[in-house]
Amino acid sequence: MLNKQGFNLWADQYDKTVQISEENNLYPFAGYKEMLNTIFNEVMQNENSSVLDIGFGTGVLTSKLYENGHQLHGIDFSSNMISIAKEKMPNAQLLEWDIANGLPAEIVENKYDAIVSTYTLHHLTDGEKVQFITKLIPLLKENGKILIGDIAFETREKLEHCRQESINYWDDEEFYFVYDELKAKLANICHFEFYPISHCGGVFILSK
Repeated sequence: MLNKQGFNLWADQYDKTVQISEENNLYPFAGYKEMLNTIFNEVMQNENSSVLDIGFGTGVLTSKLYENGHQLHGIDFSSNMISIAKEKMPNAQLLEWDIANGLPAEIVENKYDAIVSTYTLHHLTDGEKVQFITKLIPLLKENGKILIGDIAFETREKLEHCRQESINYWDDEEFYFVYDELKAKLANICHFEFYPISHCGGVFILSK
């Protein structure tokens, strides 16, 4: 698993790496564009909404929302990726922050129409995911949604099948979403839906 320094070094080549993986329908980024389009279309149902992007990277999704008039806040732990994103979104409120430390005070003070996150929360264990999502739910406005696009599987069996097919480059230090396991843990916290996009990823929609 890449640490902060690793992501800083990867920043300039990140988008190209994603493109190659996606074009070849390979783990981990198969279905990447469709996932981002799904989340984009959900957010676009409301005009001028306030959006928090957790782990915005180089701003691929965030910049499109920014260009369409949404008010963007974002957190990411890579200073190099933040620099790339700021060139695309000079007026967005972008903070350098590691989600391993929870949420920054500047974020907790706000309410959002949409909270989005792509390919970030798999760095948290399942227990940490539940704790983190629990902290996000109160930040939603009425009818707000959390939209997560990530490496994810409906069942543990499907995860294991993908792991075996991708064994030569599978990252055992990351913690991928398993829908039926997390749904049970979040049942009393939020409404939790999963929409598979590829053999190794999909979009979650969470609401109060």
